[in-house]
Amino acid sequence: MEASSAAMLPPMDTDRFMPIEPPGARLAYGAAGDSGSPVLLLMGFAMPGRAWRHQAPVLARHHRVAFLDNRGSGNTEAPPGAYSMGLLAADAIALMDHLGWEDAHVVGVSMGGMVAQHLALGHRRRLRSLTLIVTHPGGPRHLAASMWGLSGFLRVNLARTEEARLEALERLLFPASFLASCDRALVRENLRRDLDVMSTSRKRLSQLAAVLRHDVRARLGELAGLPTLVVKAEKDILVHPSSSDYLHGAIPGSRLLPIPGAGHGVIRQCHAELNQALLAHFSEVG
Repeated sequence: MEASSAAMLPPMDTDRFMPIEPPGARLAYGAAGDSGSPVLLLMGFAMPGRAWRHQAPVLARHHRVAFLDNRGSGNTEAPPGAYSMGLLAADAIALMDHLGWEDAHVVGVSMGGMVAQHLALGHRRRLRSLTLIVTHPGGPRHLAASMWGLSGFLRVNLARTEEARLEALERLLFPASFLASCDRALVRENLRRDLDVMSTSRKRLSQLAAVLRHDVRARLGELAGLPTLVVKAEKDILVHPSSSDYLHGAIPGSRLLPIPGAGHGVIRQCHAELNQALLAHFSEVG
């Protein structure tokens, strides 16, 4: 774990969001890189695509990279409602079509990992590989966060001020040992920059509806043969680490990458280790 160096890269020069228009939405996305195989990055709950700031510039040295603002996040314009993972996956396919990508390495974190599972199950031929980071397959057991995780999630989403929300988000994403050893001001500034376009409560509830209805446990065996990497953060208080073990056991042939000491914010906290693992995974697939 890169406790002292984990925070943070300078702002990405890929913060250029361009609209595409599937039915019922005006999606915003960013792109980087002009050669190599395509990589699609799917972000988690209520976060904009630019929160991949630690991955996109590094991966773009070797790949064409795209990330989008899911419905209910960032600059994407879409009516609120009870979203489904299928709808969010359809948006991801619309982006791939817009870019002219026949297939891509698909990487999803947290809620984005749930979208990625539906993408793989519904559009298998469009995936070169699958990476699932701190996510779960759905169902009551996996939806239940720890007491600390649930209280942290509520504090983030019910906070009345930006500073209160940022403080709650830090504690939800990162273990106390990491926060004690990193540049806390830099961590907070990067979080602030990622949340400069704040989702409304109605939009967050729209995404939450998709999370609560997500359950693909009975279908994970269908992903046999799809090169799959499951990333487990061993100090995650929001998505229990055992959910990664479950995904690994249920997806035949998948590989499990446990990261000791990492919290739910592993894409920030341990970005160097994670980026190396992603590049190796893509390279193995070819």
